[in-house]
Amino acid sequence: MSLPVTHAVDLKREPLVLEYKHLGEVTGAVSEIVEKKAPKWWFVAATITGIIMLVCLVGNILYLFTTGVGVWGLHHPVMWAWDITNFVFWVGIGHAGTLISAILFLLRQRWRTSINRAAEAMTLFAVACAGIFPGIHVGRWWMAWYLAPVPNANAIWPNFRSPLLWDVFAVSTYATVSVLFWYVGLIPDLATLRDRTKSKVKQFFFGLFALGWRGSNRNWRNYEMAYLILAGISTPLVLSVHTVVSFDFATSVLPGWHATIFPPYFVAGAIFSGFAMVLTLLIPVRQMFGLGNLITLKHIDNMTKVILATGCMVGYAYGMEFFIAWYSGNPFESFVFANRAGGPYAWAYWTMVTCNVITPQLFWFKWFRRTPWAVFVLCIFVNIGMWFERFVIIVTSLHRDFLPSSWGYFVPSWVDIFTFVGSIALFLHLFLLFIRFLPMISISEVKGTMQGHSLMNADQPLDVHDRKES
Repeated sequence: MSLPVTHAVDLKREPLVLEYKHLGEVTGAVSEIVEKKAPKWWFVAATITGIIMLVCLVGNILYLFTTGVGVWGLHHPVMWAWDITNFVFWVGIGHAGTLISAILFLLRQRWRTSINRAAEAMTLFAVACAGIFPGIHVGRWWMAWYLAPVPNANAIWPNFRSPLLWDVFAVSTYATVSVLFWYVGLIPDLATLRDRTKSKVKQFFFGLFALGWRGSNRNWRNYEMAYLILAGISTPLVLSVHTVVSFDFATSVLPGWHATIFPPYFVAGAIFSGFAMVLTLLIPVRQMFGLGNLITLKHIDNMTKVILATGCMVGYAYGMEFFIAWYSGNPFESFVFANRAGGPYAWAYWTMVTCNVITPQLFWFKWFRRTPWAVFVLCIFVNIGMWFERFVIIVTSLHRDFLPSSWGYFVPSWVDIFTFVGSIALFLHLFLLFIRFLPMISISEVKGTMQGHSLMNADQPLDVHDRKES
């Protein structure tokens, strides 16, 4: 006996690409950003970030090398501060790209297709910024090559028990796989730009890096297999890299650092800050280049939900740290966390809590998730909060030593501040170069999303032009 139908249910999914009727329109919308003359705002932004990068980053590193690490604000007992804070911050920023590209690809989440290319590029630039700080904070920077397992005549081998060496292997592996993953995804789109451009120089370089792509069945089969393998390799890296970074602290015996919650806590925080940075970059780009039909409110909504989920995980970890410190009965552990919330750096701790725990709760409301300017502002707060999280973990655990006579208060020097500002300028400058000279959206994957949506909803069959473009 069949039950009566009381109401109709709309099973149609919200489209991930708006207004474009033909696949060729997507090709044109993305390719024209690279083909047309760059807008004036791009030249202004690239010039400003380039100057800041040269003055604040390159200039400060040269000054550091010629003068010594004493130019930093480091002093006993705070011998780690902004250098490691910035390293962990930038490594965390890079996690969203791999998550969007690899894990969401394996889970067949189609909404990733419009944002994965920019997120992957952001990963590479963030890892490049992160790699600067371990290289310059080792003190004797001319001996940094000892971090590589290179045999030498004096039998001086790296200390594989050192967390610093773990970082070198984790980050270099992550960077290598991320570059390969990003480049393999670019190949079909580089071939598209090669076939569209009229410039002989561009044809040569696009053709060179397109590796002879012709769009044949064999090309697509090999491409999809390589992409799938790299996605499988990249997935454990999302969990392992920031876990290894957390071991810098968790394997110590210092109160405030010696905690088993650090690996999952750091991974959740990395995804949290990474997605916030993706939105911080993509929302202005979406507006500047008129890409609202490709990077839709649906994409922004989904990413804010991930931020909300990981923000709740981070907030839970904050509370659990205090509970474990109390439950352990260790007076040193209890003092560290009481000092964080009520000591000299209480302003930093409560800034962190406000930005990372309270601010994301606004994403429970649909209006905040689907209002781009509101999302942009909230993501700025998240980025600030995640930097303060790393600062609080490192500095507040160090500035109160076991002996009150050794207590101190860390104040960054102008070299600390300018070096970090220079790394931000480097990150933004590289991203500006990326969106100018390479397709920031994966053309081939967005076309596949359009075809899949049409077939799933059975709105209308693809016309002849669509089939020809595909």
